[in-house]
Amino acid sequence: MIKFFDLDRQYKIVGRDFIKALKVIMSKGEFILGKETLLFEKEFADFCQTRYAVGVNSGTDALFLSLKCLNIGYGDEVIVPALTFISTSFAVTNSGAKPVFVDIDEATYNLDPKNIENAITKKTKAIIPVHLFGLCANMPEILRIAKKYNLSVIEDACQAHGAKIKENFAGSMGNLGCFSFYPTKNLSAFGDAGLITTNSKKNYSILLKLRDCGRGKLRYSHNIVGYNSRLDNVQALFLRLKLNHLAKWNQRRINIANLYIENLKDLRNIVLPFVPENYKHVFHIFAIRSKKRKKIIEALQQNKIPYGIYYHLPLHLQPANRYLEYKKGQFPVAEKICQEIFALPIHPSLKEDEIKKVIRVIKEVLNG
Repeated sequence: MIKFFDLDRQYKIVGRDFIKALKVIMSKGEFILGKETLLFEKEFADFCQTRYAVGVNSGTDALFLSLKCLNIGYGDEVIVPALTFISTSFAVTNSGAKPVFVDIDEATYNLDPKNIENAITKKTKAIIPVHLFGLCANMPEILRIAKKYNLSVIEDACQAHGAKIKENFAGSMGNLGCFSFYPTKNLSAFGDAGLITTNSKKNYSILLKLRDCGRGKLRYSHNIVGYNSRLDNVQALFLRLKLNHLAKWNQRRINIANLYIENLKDLRNIVLPFVPENYKHVFHIFAIRSKKRKKIIEALQQNKIPYGIYYHLPLHLQPANRYLEYKKGQFPVAEKICQEIFALPIHPSLKEDEIKKVIRVIKEVLNG
């Protein structure tokens, strides 16, 4: 049976080592902010080629704490793409700031730099580009705009572990980089987990306090208003074991994506993923578009092939964001994409015959 995500097969690769190391953690009673967390932070910072990394309890908290670290809150505005998972805008809302949506690029589905400057006001403090589906946003242009207007850049790299622009890794280009290790991600934990990368010693120092109740050097000394958002040792252990396989797993995703693209590229009524020159797409999601989406999905269902829709609604049309008073039609590209986009199975454990079956079914539908 084809699975959209297959954590079973992945767990079999690291499960034995995980159980063995877990027994050591249990014997020591070191569960919170221990050795495994420190080692994972260092190893993931090295992976992203950043100076520092701070483990937190989710990707959502990574975004929220990054905003707090930069002192962004009430009265401020933060630019966010109109198409992404809602945690990106919720982090801004929960910080007290206002998310300001900007339309996306139709080819990459990422924040379109051409739309950013019109959204900047005197209240704008930061831009959050999302590296959607595993492809980096246009960071060179976004960073140029941010520098021009003296804005901070927080990379939402929650779907882009290992993605690159030339030699620059996702999470290493902005002021801060935010990662999620939710179980379905390219690098996944045993539950919820997240992390923030930075090259700033000042930001690193602030984040260490923010994630741990504002704690100072003394155990019950709290220097700033903080939060309980620590990455626990069990998650860090699991992530360390998987990090050793991430480059190989990402390459497998790329290989599967290339198989899909090569076999589907000549079909009409389908738009395949676009990868700009010098970008490394790690295909957290293999998203395609078609005006015949409903017909294709029906065929996938009949053949017991799972699929996903990312996302049914753009952020400005989400009921939870009604208070922002955006209207339908304000971000036409994001709205168009939501009507056409869907995702095919892609994960490192996907077998060749499973890939061929997916390709065959889509060909049969679109070839009539």
